[in-house]
Amino acid sequence: MIAVDTNLLIYSTWNTSSFHEQASEVVKTLVLGSKRWSIPWPCLHEFISISTHPKVFKTPAKLEDTFTALEQWIDSPSCITIGEGYEHFACLKQIATKGKLAGPMIHDARIAAICLQHQVSELWTVDRDFSRFPSLRTRNPLVEN
Repeated sequence: MIAVDTNLLIYSTWNTSSFHEQASEVVKTLVLGSKRWSIPWPCLHEFISISTHPKVFKTPAKLEDTFTALEQWIDSPSCITIGEGYEHFACLKQIATKGKLAGPMIHDARIAAICLQHQVSELWTVDRDFSRFPSLRTRNPLVEN
């Protein structure tokens, strides 16, 4: 199962992004496909926060529109949301300590720990910071492999 990071969700909804068309196609393929995919809960929360933030976008999304987008993804029969489980703290502690992380990098560690707990085979992201977690395989689906 793959997981999708916040940046792909943002790019897929904001048509001002140079990545919009590619990201929109990637997400659409997942939503309409039959292959199991996931969105970590922190990414859903971050999507709401970023999309509606007036300092990020000149014209931020309306909260209702943001929830509509989320519902379209979550309601896909092949999508599941994933979150912290009973072993989350131990996994988070291990990867954060090993990576000598601090500050905002803990957010990415949280997402990485959730993915590892749920045996995500690959996190689709445009964020290179996830390379700090060698135990989590990542891929940028907007770049040809």
